[in-house]
Amino acid sequence: MRRLLALPIMIGFACVLAGVYGVVHNQISFTVGPDYFYALKFPQFRIPELLQSRVGAAYVGWQASWWMGLVIGIPIAVMSLGIPSPKQARRVFLQAAVLVVAITLALGLVSLAFDPPMEHIPVPTAAKDPIGYGRAAMLHDTSYTAGMIGLVVGLIYVGAQVRAARRKAFEAPSEGQ
Repeated sequence: MRRLLALPIMIGFACVLAGVYGVVHNQISFTVGPDYFYALKFPQFRIPELLQSRVGAAYVGWQASWWMGLVIGIPIAVMSLGIPSPKQARRVFLQAAVLVVAITLALGLVSLAFDPPMEHIPVPTAAKDPIGYGRAAMLHDTSYTAGMIGLVVGLIYVGAQVRAARRKAFEAPSEGQ
């Protein structure tokens, strides 16, 4: 029963981690293409003019990404409970959550090495720098795909850790006989 009580804490941590990722991600996006925020995100999130800066971009990042902690945290947290040791289950969950964020960030940064497919990106007329807007939009879109790739890798990692821990737990009693 105590193990189930750890689930909301792990999922809450995943939501905070995802929100922090969004804040950091949007600082990068704002650097690459501030027009993406001025022309799209600030109006979309109703950011007051006074906060239409990096502060507003951070707020948008939090609002747009904390919920991905639910999408990524729930399956990883539930799967990690298959590890017999609660302490090891928490450790594996934390490692997997950080792994997912690292993969998501890395793949997003890799996307910046490519020219944005401008013919597929609807650029608002208010955008003063269409290429910067396109780069920020591509980084934004890549992050969701990268998050799903990170989730798959995270689940594979947790699955391998669960299997190893269970194998070790079941082999331990027979060693003493």
